[in-house]
Amino acid sequence: MNFGDYLYIVAAILFTWMTFVIIRNYFRSKFNDKGQRLDMLDEYEGEDNKE
Repeated sequence: MNFGDYLYIVAAILFTWMTFVIIRNYFRSKFNDKGQRLDMLDEYEGEDNKE
């Protein structure tokens, strides 16, 4: 294998890792620790009052 092949493999691994990190951080920013969506917290609070 020549240098270009190694460079291609490293680029593919970095692209995969960066894509995973971006998607993971996107979902972490949308949900709180309880798994509730942050933009729907008022609906969850309304359910707590009904119980």
